[in-house]
Amino acid sequence: MRPNRSIPAPTVIPVLIYPDVREAVDWLTAAFGLVERVRIGENHRSQLSLGDGALIIGDVRGERRPPREGEVTHSVMVRVEDVGSHCERARAHGARIIQEACDFPFGERQYTAQDPAGHQWTFSQTIADTAPEDWGGISLSP
Repeated sequence: MRPNRSIPAPTVIPVLIYPDVREAVDWLTAAFGLVERVRIGENHRSQLSLGDGALIIGDVRGERRPPREGEVTHSVMVRVEDVGSHCERARAHGARIIQEACDFPFGERQYTAQDPAGHQWTFSQTIADTAPEDWGGISLSP
């Protein structure tokens, strides 16, 4: 793929809508450790990165809205090195912890948090290299 410094490099780039882009960026960088890479307008959009992943934060406009209370339409999954310390950092910044960190048979330790705008995030730490067939999954591609 042809590079362009004006857009993040990953193939898939989620766009999440927040009522206040600057407030969201400040919170996401402090609580979850994301890094702002490009700011577009004062409160229009921002591109964030973490590791080799990317995310765009957009403002409320037209039909674009953040999640409504009690509604989950999506979740963002992010791989991190240490789920326990990441969870404590998020909790210290006011994240609502929906599921405390726990180990899963598919080789991951995960916790799920909700940010102030209602977006759900699952943070995952690999604890074992586990074949999908070992826990009931089916491998379909290498």
